[in-house]
Amino acid sequence: MSIRKQRLDARTVTRAQMNRTGSKLFYGYWVVGLAFLVLVVMWGVFYSFGVFFTPLLKEFGWTRAMTAGAFSLASIMSGLLAVAAGKLTDRYGPRLVLRLCGVLLCLGYVLMPRIQAVWQLYLFYGIVVGTGMAGAFVPLMSTVARWFTERRSTMTGIVTAGVGIGALTGPPVANRLIFAYGWRASYLVMGIVSLVFVLLCAHFMRRDPAQVGLVAYGEDAQEEGRLEVDGDSLSVTAAIRLKQFWMVFGMFFCLGFCVYGIMVHMAPHATEMGISAESAANILATVGGVSIFGKVLFGRAADGIGSRKTFMVGCILMGISLLWLLSGGTQWILFSFAGLFGLAYGGCVASQSPLVASLFGLHAHGLILGCLSLGFTSGGALGPFLTGYLFDLHGSYRIAFLVCAVLSFVGLVLTLTLPPEHRGRFAK
Repeated sequence: MSIRKQRLDARTVTRAQMNRTGSKLFYGYWVVGLAFLVLVVMWGVFYSFGVFFTPLLKEFGWTRAMTAGAFSLASIMSGLLAVAAGKLTDRYGPRLVLRLCGVLLCLGYVLMPRIQAVWQLYLFYGIVVGTGMAGAFVPLMSTVARWFTERRSTMTGIVTAGVGIGALTGPPVANRLIFAYGWRASYLVMGIVSLVFVLLCAHFMRRDPAQVGLVAYGEDAQEEGRLEVDGDSLSVTAAIRLKQFWMVFGMFFCLGFCVYGIMVHMAPHATEMGISAESAANILATVGGVSIFGKVLFGRAADGIGSRKTFMVGCILMGISLLWLLSGGTQWILFSFAGLFGLAYGGCVASQSPLVASLFGLHAHGLILGCLSLGFTSGGALGPFLTGYLFDLHGSYRIAFLVCAVLSFVGLVLTLTLPPEHRGRFAK
């Protein structure tokens, strides 16, 4: 059957589903929209940590490594518990997971204004907020993968664009709140807003099409391909035994190291270069804004050329952008870096969930994606801490950014050696 015929059949099947349920819009698109909104809110507040960084340093006099360590601990917690979140999503669906995580996220931010000592920063932000962030990626990505057989990468790209919107809007909003009300009141406001949005969106989420009497978009039109994927689906135990699993784990680790290291330290780096706090927040926002375009563009491209190739392109662009960052500290260089880095970051993130689905199938997709996301969050935990430590040691971010550039190309090498996505791919 030709690809064109499959797509026409997919549209026919989807129209039939909508007629059976009396809806004018396939419910999977509602799931995509809700997941998008959740990511906007959760990541918008989380990525604002870089804007709160300088006020915390000024008030408490902690070192950069010590302060960034709270963000690193939050990354570790979110990564470890994303495994449990993925398993719970496979079994119970995303609603329960999002409700629990939304409450914990709000609790952590509401407690932040009460900190007086560094151990409280690590407890409230590192542990409580980190636990809440466990529901900010894996449950949503796994849910979207179940709703779409065709257009899976495109829909994933649209949803992950929510992270970019969050990064675009979160830091400037946080900066304005801090300027007007101080950092303590700002955390309180952001915690309450995150709770309302997450709980509201979670109420309408569904784990898979069967819960509302539908099938995944394009599933009937691609029955032969679907059975092939289901037949190749692996349990998490079987997946962990494969070299492909650990190669993808390494790819995600390199990505997490670079992304979190930059998102936490870019604003302090910009202010060190004599750039205003408002412009520094806008540089962070540029990373998020351009990543939106990268996620949608690379997600659509991945439906045609495969997630592996789009991840490769993302690694190349990320490495180039980080080398460019080393060339100077002018405002023009920082903004142009942010644009290229955001494009690369968006492309890599949009490729993650579809790559896992194509390599290991959908049977335990949430749990496997959760385990592999631990690679991303482990890198994300080490990145901010090591970047801050290298600054404390050398008085400059130059060595730290060079380390990030090297890891970008390490990720590229791992992706190049990863077997292509196809049937019979499970080789030890």
